[in-house]
Amino acid sequence: MQANTVAAATLSIEPLLNPFRFFESLVPGTAVPPGTVTPASGPPGTLWAFYRHFLKQHPRVYGGMLAASLAVALLDMIVPLFIGRLVGIMTAPDPKAALAHGANVLLVLAALFLLARPVAILVDCLMRLNAVLPGVTTEIRWQNHWHVVRQSWTFFQNDFAGRIANRVMNTANSLRESVVSCIRAIWYILVYGLTALVVMVFSHPLLAIPTLVWMATYVLFLRTFVPRMRDLSRASSEARSQVMGRVVDSYTNILTVKLFARSRDEDAHVRESLDEHAKRMQAHMRWSTLFVFSLALINILLVAGTALLGGWLWIEGRVSATEVATAIPLAWQIANMAGWVSWEVSGIFENVGVVQEGMDSIARPLALLDAPDAKPLAVTQGEVRFESLRFSYGRGLQPGTAVIDGLDLVVRPGERVGLVGRSGAGKSTLVNLLLRFHDTEGGAIRIDGQDVRSVTQESLRAAIGMVTQDTSLLHRSIAENIRYGRPEATDAEVESAARRAHAHEFILGLRDWKDRAGYEAHAGERGVKLSGGQRQRVALARVILKDAPILVLDEATSALDSEIEAAIQEQLDDLMAGKTVIAIAHRLSTIVRMDRLVVMDQGRIVESGPHDALLQSGGLYAQLWKRQSGGFLAEDVTG
Repeated sequence: MQANTVAAATLSIEPLLNPFRFFESLVPGTAVPPGTVTPASGPPGTLWAFYRHFLKQHPRVYGGMLAASLAVALLDMIVPLFIGRLVGIMTAPDPKAALAHGANVLLVLAALFLLARPVAILVDCLMRLNAVLPGVTTEIRWQNHWHVVRQSWTFFQNDFAGRIANRVMNTANSLRESVVSCIRAIWYILVYGLTALVVMVFSHPLLAIPTLVWMATYVLFLRTFVPRMRDLSRASSEARSQVMGRVVDSYTNILTVKLFARSRDEDAHVRESLDEHAKRMQAHMRWSTLFVFSLALINILLVAGTALLGGWLWIEGRVSATEVATAIPLAWQIANMAGWVSWEVSGIFENVGVVQEGMDSIARPLALLDAPDAKPLAVTQGEVRFESLRFSYGRGLQPGTAVIDGLDLVVRPGERVGLVGRSGAGKSTLVNLLLRFHDTEGGAIRIDGQDVRSVTQESLRAAIGMVTQDTSLLHRSIAENIRYGRPEATDAEVESAARRAHAHEFILGLRDWKDRAGYEAHAGERGVKLSGGQRQRVALARVILKDAPILVLDEATSALDSEIEAAIQEQLDDLMAGKTVIAIAHRLSTIVRMDRLVVMDQGRIVESGPHDALLQSGGLYAQLWKRQSGGFLAEDVTG
């Protein structure tokens, strides 16, 4: 019965919602318009071009706002005109005759004020609040995120995740607000102010003198205050982003903070940025106080000047009471409106400062782009070739600076190769270059003859399954984390992958803070609700489900205890069957069963061969093996 009542109520208000839904549908929000935003280009880097990039996507919406604001501004002129006419009738020698003569004009003015003005205000609100505010804000955030998330790995390594997110969110608000304020405030003051000036000039040219003086002063006032407030706003926004970055950094690494009992140090780290933000806000607010006081002063002078001049001209018999009664409300309304417009203009430039600060993260070209003619990678056999490879992380290729220097390596289809070497030998860098997290500075990497720079990055990484030593999970359900390897996988396939990774049993016992259990339980941010070994097994399940033809293992079992590792090793052997495998080894005992071991030192391959042969040769690998204790490399040679 209650459900029926709710349904009936919903149906009864449905017709009322239709106008709102029409305006809400004018801006698509998270739909990316074709040809306007591409991963290759992204938002442009100059301020006006950045604004224009978003404005040109919906010219009709902004044009509608402009027209509605024009209508409201013109219709607001009715009040002083109506007062002027009414005073003129009341002060006429024969008020009844004057009323009969001017009744039609008063009726038209009243109809415009009572009927047309509310309609114009309604349309203005629908365009601004229902079309632009939710739609444009969402769209700008979505397109900015869409571009930023495609930035290189290095981009995210060089900045706070919290600061990047803060800029993506705040830039959308500020860009929208500055555009809306420009349309409403500047357009309004131009239309209303110029119309009022024309009315005064036609009433009597002398009555327009205070308004002309005020306008000149007002322009000078804005030129003095607004640029300073814009710069102060940008500085304050930068400081706020720094606070956000430091706070999020502390929260993200809260376990480290707790383990090392460094809460006070984190307090000092955050306090420093908060104090800096407070100083910049104080400087900003000083100018805001001067802004308000100066504006109030010139507005008072406008109204007083108009009243005194109008009174003097009336006493002199040069203007009528009707003209004075029209001019004074006009001046008063201009003064009141000027306060609102000034704050709007100030807000415009403050928001422009926030947009400029946000552009530092958003309006950056992507560092790693697909080639214009890039095609999806086609893995037919799984051969991986590293040819005369050189890379130095941008430090140049002078002697001694290269991390990878003239490296040649062929991994045959279906071959299992282990990479061994001291810390800094270049093992992880080699894998990152294979995944094209960086572009090579010399030489090439080919998969089945295809240069990784000539294929799409998504197809390249889709063809490579990787398990890292430092595994982090998404703050989503366990099932979603495993299914990340193959989104279309069924529940049965997800469970099968979990069983093969020896994760099914512990997953069934999970329960999160919202009482979700088993595969629906959430892992927590970066998987903090799970132990290191549990995260590793979920990550293994994800790669098992992905079933990519090329497999990269970066100490895939490092977080597991010996019993679980022994059980999973059999599954890894099964997983590696028929695949091309590159395994980075910190624990040499985990790769002795590889087909071939490649020993790296200072960016070069110094030895290559099976485990037994390398031990017999007595080279670097034999030295590393001897330094092991229980199958681990000594600390000074871990890689």
